[in-house]
Amino acid sequence: MSTQARARCRICGGGVEEFLDLGRQPLSDAFRRPDDTAPEFFHRLAAGRCGACTMVQLTSEVPRERMFHQGYPYRSSGSAVMREHFARTALGYVETELAGRDAPFFVEIGCNDGALLRTMAGAGVRHLGFEPSGGVAAVARGHGVNVSTDFFEEATAAAVRESHGPADVIYAANTVCHLPYMESVLRGVAALLAPGGVFVFEDPYLGDILQKTSFDQIYDEHFFLFCARSVRSMAERFGFELVGVERLPVHGGEVRYTLARAGARRPAAAVRRLLDWEDEQGVADPDALAAFASAVADIRADLVDLLRVLHTAGKTVAGYGATAKSATVTNYCGIGPELVSYVCDTTPAKQDRVTPGAHIPVRSPEFFAENRPDYALLFAWNHADEILAKEREFREAGGKWITYVPEVRVL
Repeated sequence: MSTQARARCRICGGGVEEFLDLGRQPLSDAFRRPDDTAPEFFHRLAAGRCGACTMVQLTSEVPRERMFHQGYPYRSSGSAVMREHFARTALGYVETELAGRDAPFFVEIGCNDGALLRTMAGAGVRHLGFEPSGGVAAVARGHGVNVSTDFFEEATAAAVRESHGPADVIYAANTVCHLPYMESVLRGVAALLAPGGVFVFEDPYLGDILQKTSFDQIYDEHFFLFCARSVRSMAERFGFELVGVERLPVHGGEVRYTLARAGARRPAAAVRRLLDWEDEQGVADPDALAAFASAVADIRADLVDLLRVLHTAGKTVAGYGATAKSATVTNYCGIGPELVSYVCDTTPAKQDRVTPGAHIPVRSPEFFAENRPDYALLFAWNHADEILAKEREFREAGGKWITYVPEVRVL
């Protein structure tokens, strides 16, 4: 069996009703060599909503060791926008939560290549990053970052508390939504966090996903799709309180949630504003999720129709950005090398391999410059401004961009 299917909510145990089936999917970051003939791992990718706590989540779980391992290819530092975001975030905590404390301690869950913790290390802040993907953990260590290759959970967090003392800030970016075993994670936070400390995590926001019909935010690693209402319910279940929210433009729309021990801090006014907005918009309501699923099916039909028309007309199409999100798109839509000849990506670990499931060749930006297609399908749409500025010559030479968020169109 490829996945561990569940009909119960991973937060509260309530019943989960499925609203979207994205079909048979590979591991989103499993880029294979073209000559690799070993059996490929596939799983059924579907999302559901808990009728009790409203948490939106996948209906089956891929074992974590299959996703996060020595060869995990994603690099947080690969985007200039994200490098700046993490540096700014780190300095913000140095100047606020950590200021004036005696030997403050900052812990990051899923530190990847140390994009944020490099700034902490440079500021002389005691820190530790949890990163079970050994390859990127080694890169972080090379930049002077302290890293544990353990998964963050109750036992490992308690061990860090014993050896390092309490953490003033526990932070995670694009990581907490990856962790189905949330009870152990939040018990670990409770064990490690200082009495007045905060647990901060930023992840893709369900409200943005619904508004933009960005269905490609749903893939094996994104087990939970958070909104303020579901996070508040989750926090209260484990002795925490949602005291802060901040909407972020990165990665196609995220929210930074701040949790503290119940009663330790007064919730910011922004929490009530976002909760009220979610009520007005019907975020996570069954009707909104059903409308989203219908819009996703329309995008699939429109995108495949466009690519077939271009293929028949003799036009060449390449993808841009061999993202984890693109695996959802290509496999759900049935897009292979006959419609998209290759995908351009800046990550060396992905180049000269093929995309998961669809087996589209991955090429370097230099290849893209030398073999310009007529059209480029923008898989990395969340970095559109950065990419379009970088690839200005492509457009000036007559190249056209295709995007599918929030609808299929040629720019």
